[in-house]
Amino acid sequence: MRAYRWLFVLALCALIVGCGTEVVIGGSDNAAPPPPPRGAGGPKTDGDAGLDGAKKIEFPEQDFVETERNRDPFRSFAATFTGANARLPTKQREVMLDRYSIEELKLVGIITGGAEHRAMLVDPTGKGWIVKRGQFVGKEEVVHSKGGTGADYALNWRVDRIRDGDIVLVREDPAHGDVPPATRVIPLRPDSETASSKH
Repeated sequence: MRAYRWLFVLALCALIVGCGTEVVIGGSDNAAPPPPPRGAGGPKTDGDAGLDGAKKIEFPEQDFVETERNRDPFRSFAATFTGANARLPTKQREVMLDRYSIEELKLVGIITGGAEHRAMLVDPTGKGWIVKRGQFVGKEEVVHSKGGTGADYALNWRVDRIRDGDIVLVREDPAHGDVPPATRVIPLRPDSETASSKH
């Protein structure tokens, strides 16, 4: 039994010594250099024979010039599209029915009771809108300054008065204070309706 123990202890010591890692502090001069990577310089073997047949792709300088047919995919074109929008004046006030001109709107009702009069306008889609004195209505008209040195500005119609049978709209030009404001009247019953109701 003792012999087996000694044999077991010797095998265990051999196993421990064999599993240890060897630490190399300095290299010797006669050590072989590492093999060169494939495709780099060095002697060619039969496995490299297929690489000789491959062509090298060369790109001429013309391939890198930007044209209509060959544009830079990383170039931003946002500035191209913002130039058109920069010329339009920004909205300076809240305008009701700003998509429709005054000619497209119809006056269908007037409310005269209460502290302030109100009127109902109908747009071409049939939707009704309640307006009161002082509100801006209708599509704006852009006025371009002369000479191109001044800024463009927008003019809107403002509800000036709401009377029993119509509403009065005015449009003032702040650049020309000496010119009287334009006036527009929208009747509750257009002349064609009143003429047909009398007959």
